[in-house]
Amino acid sequence: MTAPVLIDVLPQHRFPQSALWRYLAEHLDGFEEPAQLEQFQGGQSNPTFLIFTPARRFVLRKKPPGPLLPSAHLVEREFRVLRALQSQALPVPAARLLCEDSSIIGTAFHVTDYIEGRVFRDVSLPECSREHRAAIYDDFARVLAAMHAVNWRAIGLTDFGKPERYVARQLERWIGQYRASRTEDDPNMTRLIDWLPLHAPAEDETTLVHGDYRIGNLILHPREPRIVAVLDWELSTLGHPLGDLAYACMFYRLPQNQLLSGLAGRELAHFGIPAEQQFIDAYRCHAQRPVLGNLDFFLAFSLFRLAAITQGVYARALQGNAADRRAIEHGQIARVAAQFGWEIANGADRR
Repeated sequence: MTAPVLIDVLPQHRFPQSALWRYLAEHLDGFEEPAQLEQFQGGQSNPTFLIFTPARRFVLRKKPPGPLLPSAHLVEREFRVLRALQSQALPVPAARLLCEDSSIIGTAFHVTDYIEGRVFRDVSLPECSREHRAAIYDDFARVLAAMHAVNWRAIGLTDFGKPERYVARQLERWIGQYRASRTEDDPNMTRLIDWLPLHAPAEDETTLVHGDYRIGNLILHPREPRIVAVLDWELSTLGHPLGDLAYACMFYRLPQNQLLSGLAGRELAHFGIPAEQQFIDAYRCHAQRPVLGNLDFFLAFSLFRLAAITQGVYARALQGNAADRRAIEHGQIARVAAQFGWEIANGADRR
């Protein structure tokens, strides 16, 4: 699937569109009626919509309805980092408008430009040629290195996150998020909650980090093998760059099945996709510096965090507030991610 999938607005995400159109007519440059709204299928956190107008299209992202986990669904934070990055040589959509007045459509929301391109859910990029897959993965590494090279102080993000104790703060956050959305006990998550704090690396490094950097959060040029936009910045903060790199590498450890899009067990050379170490080497080359630190720890943590995120999606699906019709499947994804995370942690202990 490369074209964005649009559906009628889900019943649980409907809001008075006339109030939205009045607000946008007053505050959004380039907006004019008549306007039409459709919802993007996919995206598990914040409901996302495409606004059609006679002259152009916009994207609206809002918080989901109902009770929310602490520090989750921060569209305000996403808007801030997108606006700060407009001056950087980094492919992000132009941030146009933030509305924090929940009386308009029920929650805070922001509006960005719509970027034409392809979105891939399958990390093996089956619709692409072998040569294009290799080029896309190289650009995947290049953009990540460019993100980590951003001077976050110079673009006004000195208070975007604390530049110290990134791992400890992330563990506190995601352990708390998991416990707040837990629907049943998972022994692998219990083991990871015990293991991760005991093995957190002492060394620290601070860059801008995306927090959910993966193939599925990219828009690729309609024809060329290059990234034209990085999406879903709500988890971005200041932190250790290995968190992003490990999260991107995590999909090398996951299988390909009906629930997950992974690369484990595939003949990557046949597809033109670099092996995990080749991808790391490409990132290191683009970053022009060594990759230092315990990648196994960050891989185990990435899988733990994926399990916590998907558990939250599953909990919202049970409440009827999820942004994707398939959200109920995420309970199983959480269990699989926790299993692979513990296997990495346990293997690291045995070496």
